[in-house]
Amino acid sequence: MIIYLDGKYLPEAQAKVSVFDHGLLYGDGVFEGIRAYNGRVFRLKEHIDRMYDSAKTLDIRPPITKDEMAEAICEVLRRNNLRDAYIRPIITRGVGDLGLDPRKCKKASAIVIAVTWGAMYGDLYEKGLKAITVSVRRNPPECLPPNVKSLNYLNNILAKIEANYKGGDEAIFFDTNGYVAEGSGDNLYVIKNGEIITPHTLNNLRGVTRMVILEIAQSLGITVKEQNLGYFDIYTADELICSGTAAEIAPITWVDGRVIGSGKPGPVTRQLMEAFHAVTKNEGYPAFPNAGAKASAKTSVKASVKAAKSGVKKTKTVAAAKAKIAAKIAAKTGAKKAAVKKPVVRKAKAPAKKTSGKAAIIP
Repeated sequence: MIIYLDGKYLPEAQAKVSVFDHGLLYGDGVFEGIRAYNGRVFRLKEHIDRMYDSAKTLDIRPPITKDEMAEAICEVLRRNNLRDAYIRPIITRGVGDLGLDPRKCKKASAIVIAVTWGAMYGDLYEKGLKAITVSVRRNPPECLPPNVKSLNYLNNILAKIEANYKGGDEAIFFDTNGYVAEGSGDNLYVIKNGEIITPHTLNNLRGVTRMVILEIAQSLGITVKEQNLGYFDIYTADELICSGTAAEIAPITWVDGRVIGSGKPGPVTRQLMEAFHAVTKNEGYPAFPNAGAKASAKTSVKASVKAAKSGVKKTKTVAAAKAKIAAKIAAKTGAKKAAVKKPVVRKAKAPAKKTSGKAAIIP
């Protein structure tokens, strides 16, 4: 594996950071999770913009520009020959001393790692996840804004630990006001009466996949509402989903012992999942020369959703045509059967009178 580290592309064994790096000592840094599909990096600009916004909030000056970061990401994919990958760009405060003072860190550090990572939840995309509402509360924005994707993920990890002990696949965070925030690593959406309801992004990460889902919903004509949600809304949802770069779109069918909806991924969930996969197939920043042209986000979403709809209509049309043909064949077969003459049943002759005490043989 080749890793980018401060301007160099190094083998994994040689990619090392100092023990005095404040990213290690204090979680003082930011990161992103990005996916590449078929040689194209999905929503690369949006991810890099979010990472640099996080760095600005923490007053970290990235050592490379956004364009240089984009190039480093693509080069790591090329050097590892990874067309489908999960990418982790990182910016740390850099090397300092054992004190907290960030002024001691003279220069920030940049790292890019890329690995093969398939579907995060395996067969649970068909079955649905089990989620646990945890006692740990999401960091309030006045302390550490959830929109900063920092290297300090202890809040999320504590929630995940609690969900693990209680038998959940994912945790559901509430904020300090008692409203639904997000999962331990993804955004949440309630689907009720055909509408999508999701929390405002003040108490949760402004997800890139979340942005895509809202665009898809708009293209599909599904109403989306951003509002506060509570336990009642979670338990009584028709469908419940979570989304993130690693998770993509995943159904949640069980929360705290309550079955959500029918207990299976619902129709709106499946529609969103299908459309999302169509979008990721058609959109992205090309990392390889033959990966295809770059498509703009909204144009790609509209075109992909249209293609997905078209595919569904085509499938229905083909199915209807097959059913029609089968009906015609059945009708013809039935007519032929009706036209066949019934065999003549010959009545048996009455037994002949007994002679010489022996039964007569009926011819």
